[in-house]
Amino acid sequence: MSTFSSSSGSLASQLSSGAEFRRGLRESLPVLIGFLPIALVLGAQATAKGFQVWQVPLMTGGNFAGGSEFVAVGLWAVPPDLLLIAAMTLLVNSRHLLMGAALAPLVRHLPARKIFPSLFVMCDESWAMGLADAKKRGVFSLPYYLGTSAGMWTTWVLFTFIGAFFGPMIGDLSVFGFDMAFTAVFLVLLRGAWTGFKAARPWFVSLAVAAPTYLVLPGAWYVATGAISGLVAAFFLAEEK
Repeated sequence: MSTFSSSSGSLASQLSSGAEFRRGLRESLPVLIGFLPIALVLGAQATAKGFQVWQVPLMTGGNFAGGSEFVAVGLWAVPPDLLLIAAMTLLVNSRHLLMGAALAPLVRHLPARKIFPSLFVMCDESWAMGLADAKKRGVFSLPYYLGTSAGMWTTWVLFTFIGAFFGPMIGDLSVFGFDMAFTAVFLVLLRGAWTGFKAARPWFVSLAVAAPTYLVLPGAWYVATGAISGLVAAFFLAEEK
C-alpha cells in the first residue's frame, strides 16, 4: 500500500511538472513570435559579416543572449578583435548577475543540481516571466520557467539559422524594420517589470551615460559605459535602503 501511494505521488508530481512546463511554453508564445524577426535579422547580419551559416546557431545556442550577440556581430571584423568582443560580451551579459541575485531568494528551496543547469537557458524574457509568475503565485515554478526557456532557446537558435541561410538571398532585413522588434520586446518587458521610478533609477543612470557616449565616442564604448554605470548605480542605490 505504501509503495502504491509513493508511486502515485511520484506520478502526480511528474504530471504536475509536465503541466507546468506546457503552461510556460504556452504563455511564452507571444514572446516567441516577437523573437522571430529579431532572430532573422541577427542571422542575416552575422553572415553578412563573414560568419558561416553553421557557425550562427553555434553562437546563438551557446551564448543565448541576444544583446551581446548583436554587439559581437557588430564588432566582428577580419581579423576579429576577439579580446574586445569578449570584453563587450562580458559587460552586456553582466546584467545576469543582478538577474540571478533577484531569483536567488525564490529558488533556495530547490537543489543546486537543478538550478545551476537551468541558468544556462536564462534570458531576459524567461527570467522576467519566471519572476512575474513567482510573484503572482507565491512560489517559483522551475518547470514553468524551463517551459518558457525551452521554447525561447529553440526558437532563437532555429530562426537565427534560418536568417543566416536565407539572409544573403533576401538582403538587409533591417530595411523592413525587423530590428525594431528587439526594442519592442524590451519595452513590453519593461512595462511588465515596472514597479515605480525608484526601482528603475539604475536604468535611467545607464541610459543617461550610454546615450551621450554613443553620440561622442566611436565603436561600442556606449555598451561598456552604460553597463558599468548601471551596475554601479544599482550597488549604491541599494545601499540606501
